[in-house]
Amino acid sequence: MTLEHLDPRTREVLARFGFDPTRFEELRARVVSGELSPASNVVSGHLEPPRDSDLEVLPEPGSDAWCSAREAGLAALSKGKVGQIVLAGGMATRFGGVVKGIVHAVDGRSFLDWKLSATARLAEELSSVIPVALMTSFATDDDTRAHVRALDVPEPRLFPQSVSLRLTAEGELFEEDGAPSLYAPGHGDLLEAVRRSGMLRAFRAQGVQHVAVSNVDNLGARIDPVIVGAHLLGGRPLTTEVVGKEGDMGGAPVRFDGRLGLLEGPEFPPGFDHDRIAVFNTNTATFTLVGLDRDFALRWLHVRKQVGDREAVQLERLYHHASWELPTTYLQVPRNGVRGRFFPIKEPEDLERSRAPLRELLAASVLD
Repeated sequence: MTLEHLDPRTREVLARFGFDPTRFEELRARVVSGELSPASNVVSGHLEPPRDSDLEVLPEPGSDAWCSAREAGLAALSKGKVGQIVLAGGMATRFGGVVKGIVHAVDGRSFLDWKLSATARLAEELSSVIPVALMTSFATDDDTRAHVRALDVPEPRLFPQSVSLRLTAEGELFEEDGAPSLYAPGHGDLLEAVRRSGMLRAFRAQGVQHVAVSNVDNLGARIDPVIVGAHLLGGRPLTTEVVGKEGDMGGAPVRFDGRLGLLEGPEFPPGFDHDRIAVFNTNTATFTLVGLDRDFALRWLHVRKQVGDREAVQLERLYHHASWELPTTYLQVPRNGVRGRFFPIKEPEDLERSRAPLRELLAASVLD
């Protein structure tokens, strides 16, 4: 099957969610030639763990540095200079086909309810406004829109990430039930979609100068004045949050041929000793709007995805690869407790294990 012979429904979804046929064909040719493959994911060069001096540790509560960061963050938030983007896209597959953002997380309330309510409560406590946007996907947009309209919170703006078509290992269109198989090509879409959709202009028109980005399933990644202040005092266009490892495997900051940035798990060479890196990327970050307003040359990763009883190829990008293009502060934050910042829920089992600590965290105000 070729793009010219796509069925009407597929054409409609592709048109609505910004499918780029020229880019798709260029990427498909790179798969066919072998330029994009599992081997191309792996970086080639000298890798070293980050130095201690590469990481900034969030100050202890009550310390002079903590008070300075809190004061700077409160000033920015009170003046409406901080916005929020929640990553609510993806494929809605891990919770039985239900969009994760609308799943009941704690005490009968959804992830989105908790996430948006936390921001609304902080804005109310500061007598300010914190504009919020949700990045959705073709698989989550309709359900997310309906859900947030029913919540008792200021309604966020929504903007979609793009959509693409899965491939076979040979570069042909991958089909399910006789139709092309669609997918959302990673949260790296954020960096284009926030500009293409007009969301960046909307933030700027509201006076926003910095935007906090986090996953919808990480309820610990609330807007916190101390985190905002640490970003401001760091003076860099990007601050990315890392936590101490607890057996985690995946993305982490690393020195690659002397340069510092974030790599994802498949990019590390086989045999690399991940225990040499003590911290883990949480996929939570704060950008300056000026830093976001540019073109990024993000890497494409070749991802094998099990679809039914067959294996498909997806080409994906990651927004935290912006750390290779922007001066970045790597902020080590608490992982657990009432000030914990990393409670990812990837599977239903994770939610069952996390409900008690999440309940404790969600009851606490970031202003306490």
